[in-house]
Amino acid sequence: MREAMIVNRENLINVILAGLLLAVPFAANAFGEPFYITLATRVAILALAATGLNLALGLGGLVSFGHAAFFGLGGYVAGILASHGFSGEPLLFGFSGTNQMWVIWPVAVILAGLVGLAIGAISLRTSGVYFIMITLAFAQMVYYFAVSWPAYGGEDGLSILVRNQFPGVMTMRPMSFFLICYVVLLVSVGLFALIRASRFGSALQATRQNEVRVATVGIQPYRIRLTAFVISAMMTGLAGALFADLNRFVSPSMLSWHMSGELIVLIILGGTGRLFGPLAGAALYVAFEYALGGITERWQFFLGLILLLVVLFARGGLLGLLAGRARHG
Repeated sequence: MREAMIVNRENLINVILAGLLLAVPFAANAFGEPFYITLATRVAILALAATGLNLALGLGGLVSFGHAAFFGLGGYVAGILASHGFSGEPLLFGFSGTNQMWVIWPVAVILAGLVGLAIGAISLRTSGVYFIMITLAFAQMVYYFAVSWPAYGGEDGLSILVRNQFPGVMTMRPMSFFLICYVVLLVSVGLFALIRASRFGSALQATRQNEVRVATVGIQPYRIRLTAFVISAMMTGLAGALFADLNRFVSPSMLSWHMSGELIVLIILGGTGRLFGPLAGAALYVAFEYALGGITERWQFFLGLILLLVVLFARGGLLGLLAGRARHG
């Protein structure tokens, strides 16, 4: 009975969080403050990227420091395709690029998935700190490749002259672009919920708890984890494409290990394995960045203190603190 009450309370908090994220841009639009719409869009995109990682980390217990590779790859897909679409210069096999999101997104998702498959196939043969280090190593390889790629800006990055287009939507309007990102986030959260409630999700969570017992009942932990890792990479790659469009710029910083660390921080702050944990963490992170960033360059020190308090006294993250502790997996 108590656990049912906690779940109901968390569901209510989830609805409130989703409603607040939607309400803030409408209020900002009404008061003529587009900057806050951009902040809300940033929250939605970071929450999407963290939702992808939450699938691997929250459900599968895979502490990946390589998800920045997928995030950055999605960004570079958006930037490179838009660059070639604008210049008309052929890219591959006579294809000249495009500025259409409905083409860019699948390419970003597929490329991130293929790279995730390659990285996961090797990394998942290890565990613990070795898994963390090998995913970090792969991400740094992609990072240094981007830095040494002068054709697309190298360490200076690549600008997107005009935000990519979506059929029937004026994407240059902050409100319109926010709504696109918001819908994509909700769809991704819905996918996460379906996976978590499925037999596959149960098997994934079981491999996190006891890999040996899972293997004894005929389930192959390696395949379960690899599948989750690939899906996770694909979601994070999509977030990267949206992030590049938000800033109209992509740079190797999107591929840096710092980005992977930020995504992990978002999940821990909001609540590992929780449905709207990434959204709660992203909102808290962006709020601190905006509120304290103008006061001190060391605003992350205060964020670190909050993270320390969460780890010590609120193991379920912000959502766990508000809703109470319930078992997840």
